[in-house]
Amino acid sequence: MAERKEGRVRLIFCDGNRILCEALAAALEEHGHQVLAVTASTDEVLAAVKEHKPDLCILDPCVPGQAGGMAAARAVRQDYPETDVLLLSGTPDPRIWSEAKRAGFAGFLSKDKSVGQIASALDTIAAGGVVFDQLRRPTHRQPARRPAQMAYALTPREKEVLRRIVAGKTTRQMADEMRIEISTLRTYVKNLLAKLGAHTRLQAAALAIREDLLEEQRASA
Repeated sequence: MAERKEGRVRLIFCDGNRILCEALAAALEEHGHQVLAVTASTDEVLAAVKEHKPDLCILDPCVPGQAGGMAAARAVRQDYPETDVLLLSGTPDPRIWSEAKRAGFAGFLSKDKSVGQIASALDTIAAGGVVFDQLRRPTHRQPARRPAQMAYALTPREKEVLRRIVAGKTTRQMADEMRIEISTLRTYVKNLLAKLGAHTRLQAAALAIREDLLEEQRASA
């Protein structure tokens, strides 16, 4: 891999959810890394890697496109050996984890990681290391999934906040749209994160999409 300036990673994102991708990209740039492109399909990411020659490609293995996410990841490593691949997955699939190890990828992380944890992983990769989540052994019996409304018991205002977080709204934008003070908005956000068990807005947005919380909210509207 090419030498990097003071640990800064030049990277490209690829995820089917462009809103989450752009939010995480902005957060990682605040940590000193350089985002060269945000893409939402395998075709886009392969074209972006060819154009920019990044240090790292952060890719969801389930990203849509003509080539599967894993096929695109393997193509990046084969055709552009100076570009590492970090899988950022919403599904802790042991098969994908093992394949990432065998293929010599830089790592495999779940999407429930905080921005700080992902930034720390990039620092490790910049130093020549690898970062792989420890996968839990699946249990034989899976508990029945409760409806999102029962599981999280969000108030109508908290649901409004969650919708806006997923849409990538800033604190000021949310407060203005909801016609409330920023201090009140921050209280809603704090309570929302506590109910979802999330540490950051990014985690809350990822959980909302993974658990179809927004679908539940629309259905109950």
